[in-house]
Amino acid sequence: MRQSHLFLPIRREPPKDETFANAQLLLRAGFADKLMAGVFSIFPAGLGVVRNIEGIVRDELQKTGAVELAMPSLQQPKIWEETGRWKTLPPEMFQFKDRADHPIGLAMTHEEVVFDIVRRNIQSFRDLPLKLYQFQTKFRDEPRPKSGLMRGREFLMKDLYSFHATREDLEEYYEEVSQAYDRIFKRCGLKAVRVEAPGGIFTKNPSHEFQVVAEGGEDEIALCKNCDFAKNAELLEKGIKKCPQCSATIVRHISSEVGNIFRFYDKYAKDMNGYVMGPQGENLPIFLASYGIGISRLMATIVEVFHDERGIMWPESVAPFLVHIVQLGDGEVVKKEAQKIYAALQEAGLEVLYDDREKSAGEKFMEADLVGIPWRVVVSAKTVAQGKVEVKKRSEDKAELMTIEELVKRLKK
Repeated sequence: MRQSHLFLPIRREPPKDETFANAQLLLRAGFADKLMAGVFSIFPAGLGVVRNIEGIVRDELQKTGAVELAMPSLQQPKIWEETGRWKTLPPEMFQFKDRADHPIGLAMTHEEVVFDIVRRNIQSFRDLPLKLYQFQTKFRDEPRPKSGLMRGREFLMKDLYSFHATREDLEEYYEEVSQAYDRIFKRCGLKAVRVEAPGGIFTKNPSHEFQVVAEGGEDEIALCKNCDFAKNAELLEKGIKKCPQCSATIVRHISSEVGNIFRFYDKYAKDMNGYVMGPQGENLPIFLASYGIGISRLMATIVEVFHDERGIMWPESVAPFLVHIVQLGDGEVVKKEAQKIYAALQEAGLEVLYDDREKSAGEKFMEADLVGIPWRVVVSAKTVAQGKVEVKKRSEDKAELMTIEELVKRLKK
């Protein structure tokens, strides 16, 4: 895409009311915009990142047999009253009345809705297991929305729900999704740690979170230096410094939660009368588990981990573009060469942002570093005279000259 055609409103200064790196950089680089506390618009380049993350998540979930659907955000009390959560989720859950004075809510999660769908549409244990997921905007009335896009009142989430005829089958799939999450976060460039965590407002059963060590995080995790002991610090007794499994030292880290998984077992079957017919004609409870990944939170966490004093450094797997062509000067020879390179890279199937704007070299370089596309390709009168282009990786300091053929070969590795 030509940068002159892209809506990418870059700011010279970071927003004064944001202290976290993700918000400062995403807003300043033109990826997002803040409407009010905890509510953000995602601009085209930011949406490119979101779509790439969604693609990774979708690919890995489909490998587990999960299928995608879409469920409504607007909710009525009836099914939520079956579990009692219409009364217990507020004030986190937005609730209000429509013009006919009927109570309405905005979904912050979808266990009741999806369980209702399944109980009305399957009859036999042979219809299980079933795995359903969606990408959807969620709403949560956070008392102190902070941390930029890592904690919002409106946010994009992937929520997966799995239904099983036996507890054992649920446990098996729970571990399969956990492994899928490991692959998802690794493909996004992150090292996520699975930690034991409290169930919070969702369940009394122990749950697991996937945490990424990040200075801008709002959680604290405790990890053993020697073994796989890993817990949310909320579960750790005060004063404990030695691992209960191996007596090695426990180290605490500030972290950001990027995913969570919950086991509800037969709770929803009991609360909502969800049963199927077993092999002997008996009633079997439908076992339920749910699995969340905050997509917009994940984008923000990536920025918290991958940035420097100049701007963002997107991992190639999630970047909105792979290559940023920077044209220096508007002479006909330089312009024709830049357009030729732009066409060649597109023909090679690469996502390219072509800076064709009339701005100074210093301004273009500053903005390229801020936006953080993985590869920068400079086309100038000097490079044209040499029959090459100047190529630099955003995460490295050294630039090198190479031909277009060499560049395509490097990028297609």
